Amino acid sequence: MFYLYIIKSKVKKYYYIGSTEDLRRRMVEHNQGKTKSIKHLTPFELIYYEAYAIKRLARKRELELKNNSF
Repeated sequence: MFYLYIIKSKVKKYYYIGSTEDLRRRMVEHNQGKTKSIKHLTPFELIYYEAYAIKRLARKRELELKNNSF
């Protein structure tokens, strides 16, 4: 499965939209500060996700949300 996800920083009002094949691993990476652009905003909580059988569809949805985001 492939996932589109939205996480929220617990320290600031900041949302991050992404896609991944392994949602649990990706959450661990975010909370360990392994995403350079947002590591200063850790910790994060998962607030929303969608599952897709095809990677292209998850990525398409990610781009849709980023273009119409918060």
